[in-house]
Amino acid sequence: MNERPASLHQSAITLNGKPLSFSDIARIGARRVCLVADSDAMQRVALAREVVEIAIASGQPVYGSTTGVGAMKDVEWTPDQLDTFNMGLVRAHHFGTGEPFSSEIVRTAMAIRVNMALTGRVGCTTDLVEAYLALLSADVVPVVRRTGSIGCADIGLMGQIGAVLTGAGEAMYDGHRQPAAEALEAAGLKPVRLAPRDSLASISTNAVGYAAAAAAIRDAAGVVRVMLATGLTTAGALGASRDPWKAVAHVGTEREAGIGAWLYFNAKGWDWPDATHIQDPLSLRMMSQVFATGFETLVAAGKILLAATGRTDDNPVVAGGQVLTSGGSLPLDVTVFLQTAQLGLAHIARNSFNRCVLLGNGQRRGLSVNLVAHGEIATGFGPIIKLAGELFARVLTMTNPISANSMVVAGGLEDEATFLPLVVERLERQVLALRRLAALEAMLAAQAMDISGDTPGNVPGIIYALVRRHADTYRQDRPLSAEVEAIEDALASDELMNELISHSTIMELDEFFALGPIA
Repeated sequence: MNERPASLHQSAITLNGKPLSFSDIARIGARRVCLVADSDAMQRVALAREVVEIAIASGQPVYGSTTGVGAMKDVEWTPDQLDTFNMGLVRAHHFGTGEPFSSEIVRTAMAIRVNMALTGRVGCTTDLVEAYLALLSADVVPVVRRTGSIGCADIGLMGQIGAVLTGAGEAMYDGHRQPAAEALEAAGLKPVRLAPRDSLASISTNAVGYAAAAAAIRDAAGVVRVMLATGLTTAGALGASRDPWKAVAHVGTEREAGIGAWLYFNAKGWDWPDATHIQDPLSLRMMSQVFATGFETLVAAGKILLAATGRTDDNPVVAGGQVLTSGGSLPLDVTVFLQTAQLGLAHIARNSFNRCVLLGNGQRRGLSVNLVAHGEIATGFGPIIKLAGELFARVLTMTNPISANSMVVAGGLEDEATFLPLVVERLERQVLALRRLAALEAMLAAQAMDISGDTPGNVPGIIYALVRRHADTYRQDRPLSAEVEAIEDALASDELMNELISHSTIMELDEFFALGPIA
């Protein structure tokens, strides 16, 4: 049996059906806590289950419990057929393909499924809740291939988790990917025989999409946090005026004022160059506005996403002592706000790209074209600025909204979808491109500082030192690919994030997104 981290015995999160936080999600994904169900919430689950069982016993058709699903909704099963139907339902929905989600995301998805059930609206058994908690406790993590959801209940994704409960599919256990039956046996667990309603409750929820969205939003907030630092470093290298960062406190939004204050404070502590004329280019003068808007879109998406972790998206649901058909499985609010955040990230990417161009065009502080060191014969950084343009284009192409695309399946019964997992995947790609763009901007800014003889301090000094640990000053033409990638990895490291936060926190953002070390 695998060894659990010591912290599992020291800290616990009690799930009670209320929304989770990014800190909760980060600790659950990293397996820093054990999970327990609130006793009052379990009582709600039991009471909702009684309503379902009364409905079934009375002969009332209950969707997905005594009837088929989708186009087979009018097919009713006899009592002696229900066991076969429920076992087959989860396995029929094990159709995801492609690369699997990380174990962190799958753990979070299972916790979200449990938390939703604890609202007392699902109608599943308490046994199902306990079965999920047992998987989490033993760290048997179903292998969930990520392609298989149109974003209206992650049936092809959650089906891969539900199948593992029954001993089918694959799971990660003790560091090994193996057949689910073998993983359960090694962990001392037994396959579950799913009762009516439990089978559909195991598959018909957006828990995987929500878990993946939470991870992507948090990663996006982290990369924007880093790009704020690299952008400030560029502003110093170009000798930008700091006046707009003071002015925004008087004319900007609360978020813009906060970002401006952070920029102004972290520009202090060294001999900041003053090369500006009457007006700086907009990509320098409007950094507060661009970054504040990017953060604001991520905060809005994050709040909507967290709220979704504390409500039921099942169909049917139990309410008012009845089993009711529901349209709650459409995660449209989460998806639309997530797509808005993607647009915010595109503006941050453009802002960074524009600064990269300024660094290389030879029009500020006497810097040479392409940042060629004085007296050297070289092509310099001109060619690699094309990479900055390509990365910006990558981020921009992911902003075209897809949630309103038409989709009709199941004989016309299912004609609404959001494509949430695909939207999340596009956000993940944006984050990857932004990380590389941040590395490129940091490299260019460090070269400009060396040419000008700057000795940066404060946050620009942190970024400069990081770059120089992985890349020397550019004097003669050389390959840059590996250096950019090394700087990218260093900028994305926990070490840098922890250093930035300990040096100068942006309290409400760092705490909301749970950036920095995971407790």
